[in-house]
This record gives sequence, structure tokens and C-alpha cells, in this order.
Amino acid sequence: MQPLDRSATELVAAVRSGDLTAVACTEAFVDRIEAVNGRVNAFLAVDRQRALDQAAAIDARRSAGQPLGALAGLPVAVKDALCTTDFPTTCASRMLAGYRPPYDADVVARLRRADAVIVGKTNMDEFAMGGSNENSAFGDVHNPWDLARTPGGSSGGSAACVAADMAPVAIGSDTGGSIRQPAGLCGITGFKPTYGRISRRGLVAFASSLDQIGPMARSAADCALVMETIAGHDPGDATSLGEPVPSYTHELTGSLAGLRIGRVAEHYGPGLDPEVAQGVEEAFAAFRAAGATIHDVELPHAKYGIPTYYLIAPCEASSNLARYDGAHYGVRAEPGRGVRAEPGRGVRAEPGRGRHAEAGDGDAGQFESPLVEMYCRSRAEGFGPEVKRRIMLGTYALSAGYYEAFYAKALRVRRLIQRDFLEAFAKVDVIAGPVSPTAAFLLGEKTGDPLAMYLVDMYTVGTNLAGIGGISFPCGFTAGGLPIGFQLQGPALSESLLLRAAHQYQQLTDWHLRRPALAT
Repeated sequence: MQPLDRSATELVAAVRSGDLTAVACTEAFVDRIEAVNGRVNAFLAVDRQRALDQAAAIDARRSAGQPLGALAGLPVAVKDALCTTDFPTTCASRMLAGYRPPYDADVVARLRRADAVIVGKTNMDEFAMGGSNENSAFGDVHNPWDLARTPGGSSGGSAACVAADMAPVAIGSDTGGSIRQPAGLCGITGFKPTYGRISRRGLVAFASSLDQIGPMARSAADCALVMETIAGHDPGDATSLGEPVPSYTHELTGSLAGLRIGRVAEHYGPGLDPEVAQGVEEAFAAFRAAGATIHDVELPHAKYGIPTYYLIAPCEASSNLARYDGAHYGVRAEPGRGVRAEPGRGVRAEPGRGRHAEAGDGDAGQFESPLVEMYCRSRAEGFGPEVKRRIMLGTYALSAGYYEAFYAKALRVRRLIQRDFLEAFAKVDVIAGPVSPTAAFLLGEKTGDPLAMYLVDMYTVGTNLAGIGGISFPCGFTAGGLPIGFQLQGPALSESLLLRAAHQYQQLTDWHLRRPALAT
């Protein structure tokens, strides 16, 4: 069996036993990246030689009888919102083009200590703001199942690279569904743990009270394997939970008999595609046939999830991104000059150039001072349209006279949404339903309508607002051959339950084993 055909769990076992060298494993995946990434655009940065050198060092240690880490030889892709010392960290934005952090994110450091091989950084929506990966400053990511369609976002590059066999595992971040939604649209498994279960130190912040890092892989078993390495308390993150990390892989066993699954009527309103609804119902039937029981539950405030999320998240983004002003962080535009950047390169200013040059056009006298002009031009040129939209929305909602009417009210509704989940989990063990109202949509289909784009997160934002865990995995395909995603949500710190339920479903079905016909 070739490395590309093996699961992450199988690859780790093969390297440890000596049946497969870490170099051969890594080489297979970087070869695949070089063969198909030109059409998928999942990676922004790849360092073939560095990856092979890391793999060779692992093989040398194994030959010498030295101990190996838990993920020895496993190629891993990392979303470009996580700090890495040996790759640029751009957040797919011109604002950070070419930036190299002085430290690794805690998750990256844990992966390195476990002897995982970091093969590259994946494309994303700029600063994680988007649901289609069309907001990247460095080009759209294409869904491997249909290159004319979106892979979802914001972790679209991470999802697409796993679906296209460019990496067995990728790390994403999830603020309102940014792991689960692209996993659903790309036919892989994506896991968003409880808020605080994984350290956020070194994750470039979008919305600090909502962001959470998680693994993306072919299966729940592979996600469980990675979770054992990346989860755990980090004293450098004040929001990191101190709870011990279970052996997630050992807790995958057990039947589905007696599992109480909640079915939410609010998930079946207008906008849900009939093919998606049918696939989800067939997944419910599979769980029922395996001994689980299905119960109707209510989340009465779910209809307020999107407006609540799109007030809280932009408000936090407005605060977090204030540092990118051309003086403290980010690119600096010179008076009368624009900013231009390319992946992996620094930013340079050129007269009359810039993606959004209209923001800096006109006489310099319109600015109060050269400093104000520099701030305005830097932010106008460094940020893309969606990031600007959310910063302006958040700044407005936080401004004097509007704070109580918008942000404070959204926080109160958030508490009602959290209470709905608590009351539902008093009756059921997990809540299940669709990940997204439709399968992957065409690139460009929703870019002219921000509200339509925001509604793709209608089933996922509640998980983040409540701070609980969620996992998505494929449960079927449309007539056009596009994956349909199924989502499980569980109470805080129910990671073992969610992984076990998804794993047991995947033992009964083969949806997660199917691969797109993406020829080299």
C-alpha cells in the first residue's frame, strides 16, 4: 500500500515499525503537492528540503534505537494563521506578506516535539474571515471534488489539501465553523474541540472568545490521534483549560447502543437543500440502526445565531486587528504609494499600485497629517474588502451610542444560545444535523451577496457561541458527486464522546474513504 493510500494512524504505525521510512512517507506527499497544488492552490508555502531533512533525522534516530515522538514521520499541513518560525505566517493577507514570527504557536511546538513533519502552510480566507476561501489575497482555493467550486472556509486550504491527498492531516482554526464547514464540503473529517481544550497561543486572533484550533483528517480516528498531541494546558494561554487529556484513541471503542441523539427542528427550515436533507436523514437512520435513539430537541434561539455571531465576531476583530496600522505591525505604505505583495515575498510599495488603490487616491491634503495618511493608506492597502467590512461593522457596533444596542445585546443573546444547548444536553448526549445548508457552491456564486455568504454558517456558529465541541464528517454525496456533511455537537469537554460516535459511524459506512478523481 502506497503512503497516499494509508490513514494517518497507519502511517505512524508503519514508520514506527520500520515498514516505511519517514523520508519515503514525506516524499510521497510533497511529490503530490508539487503535482496538484497548482490547480487546487491549497498551499501558500512548502519547503520540500526542510521536510525531507526532518524526516531523515527521524529515520536516523529510529535506526539508532532512540525514542520517537507519538507522530513520528507524519506529514502535517498547518493553516497560515498559526505562527511558524520556519515558514512565513501571512494569514493570507497582504498586511502580513512575508512575515516570519519569532516563535512557534503552541500547537506547532507540540507537533514538532511529537516528531510530526510540517510540510507547509495552507491557504485560507484572509485573517480567517470568510466561508469560501475566496477572500485570500493569494488566490482562491479550489475544491478537489470540482475545481470550479469552493472548498469552504476559512480553513479551505487545510480541507482541500487533505481531500486531495496532499497531507494526511492538517490543522485548522474554527471561529464560526471554519473547520467543520470546509471539512463537510470537501468530504473529510473536521473536529472543533471545546473552547480552551487546545491552546490558542500563536494563533493570529480573529475573534478571541470564539477561535479554537482543531485537526482535519480523513477519519475521526486520525483526528483522535492528533488530538492526543495538540490538546492540553498551556500556561501561556490564559483561556487554556487545565483538564487532563484523555487517551482519545483508546476511547474510540464501544457501540452506539443507547446513544441519545438530538434532532433539531430549527435545522430544517428554508434554505436547506433537499439532497443535503436526504443525506442527513440517512445518517440518522444509520445511527438508529446501530442502536442509537433519536429525540427531537429545541434550540429556540438558534435563529439569532447568525446576527449574534456577526456582531460579536466583527467587534472582537475590530479590536484585534487595530494593531495592524503600519507602525506597530503589518505593512507600511509610503505617502502617495500603494502596497503590493506575492506569496512568500516581502511587501514593496510602487507608485500608483495596490489592490485597493482608490482608498489612497487623491491629494495628500485630505489627511490630517503624514502619520494619519500612513495609517489610512497602510490599512486600506493591506486589508482586503471582507476584512475591511468586518472591521467597520465591529467598530460601528462598539462606538459610543451603539455599544448597548448592538454588542451588549448580542452578548445577552449569546447567553440565551448557550442556555438552549445546556437544556438540550440535559435530554440528549449529542445534537446532530447538517453542517451546511448546501453542498459546495460555485466559486463566485455568493461573493456579491455578503448575507448569502454569511448564511452558509447558519448551522455551525452556535457551537462557537456556546463554547462547546463539534465534529463534521461525510454522510453521502449529491447526484452531482459532491460530499454532504453531517455534524455532531456535544457538551463541553465531550471530545471523547464526539470522536467515538463519529468513529463508530465510520466503521459502518465508507463515505470518508472516498477520494476525488483529481489526476496528477
